Amino acid sequence: MNARRPKRAGFWRDDAGAAAVEFVLWLSLLVLPLINAVDLGVYVFKKMQVEMAAQAGTHAAWRLCDQSAELPAVANCTGLATTIQTAVQSTTLGATVTVAAASPAEGYYCVNSSGALTLVGAAGRIGLAPTKPNPFTCEAQFSGSKTVPGDYVQVTVTYPYQPIFSQASIASLLTTPITKTAWMRLN
Repeated sequence: MNARRPKRAGFWRDDAGAAAVEFVLWLSLLVLPLINAVDLGVYVFKKMQVEMAAQAGTHAAWRLCDQSAELPAVANCTGLATTIQTAVQSTTLGATVTVAAASPAEGYYCVNSSGALTLVGAAGRIGLAPTKPNPFTCEAQFSGSKTVPGDYVQVTVTYPYQPIFSQASIASLLTTPITKTAWMRLN
């Protein structure tokens, strides 16, 4: 029996492997911020890609429609919805990014004193032309203005983002799906 005691006492005094235990404890504290940094980085990157996809859609509408003859584009430009969908899905997100159901939309807008676009008339959708204001000026926004409203198309796209580490990261609290809208003046 006495022979066992020295072995047990030696076990408690033995410090072999103590560094490994300390490493595991510190590693667990460092992994959580690293996981969050990775997930947040991926989220921001995907958000930028969604913005690029929306811009690709508006650019495709601008390229497809002859600005002088086919405006308003949603009523007169043949193949507009298909062209926008193809352009949006030709980005790095592929078929996972989709064009929103109410997109593209087109309308006549004036720029107000703070630089924001203000709809004059009513917006249009595929097959339904936007309504022009009467008179066709920005006078309703700025009294006495003879400026002609601009014809703008907007494309809204959606991407279903899923965090890589959904159980351990704050990225699961971020807005999903990622939705972005891009605008382009057609005339």
